[in-house]
Amino acid sequence: MSRYLRPHTPGATIFFTVALAARGADLLVREIGQLREAVAAIRAERPFRIEAWVVMPDHLHCVWTLPEADRDFPTRWRLIKSRFSRGLPKGPLRPSHEARRERGIWQRRYWEHHIRDEEDYAAHVRYCHVNPVKHGFVERPEDWPYSSIHREIAFGRW
Repeated sequence: MSRYLRPHTPGATIFFTVALAARGADLLVREIGQLREAVAAIRAERPFRIEAWVVMPDHLHCVWTLPEADRDFPTRWRLIKSRFSRGLPKGPLRPSHEARRERGIWQRRYWEHHIRDEEDYAAHVRYCHVNPVKHGFVERPEDWPYSSIHREIAFGRW
């Protein structure tokens, strides 16, 4: 089994990209309610602050800040992915999925980047907000319904 070295910084702010196994699918926006419920349930159990979030049809990007004494983002992602996947039809399964009792919906890994400073933070939050434009889904970031940009607009920060 591979062992990934991750920073163990309590209270870190981290950018994530998490993708479905089936790139090109639309499951995340089709089941947006289930995804929101999964995130809310895990945040209630294991709090974290959402700095930015955008849900695309087959992947998502987000920036989280963990509580001051907490560094356990892998468990949060495992629980979010698992909770979201329950009740959905299984994806194509390989023997390795069956051995790990996976449903074949998510890619196993995700991309994470620990935010270094304010400039890095601003760049990654902006990346979340402009991603729907980059992918050609909308012409303006505020036209994408599955984005935290609407919160930024409401608070006058965009």
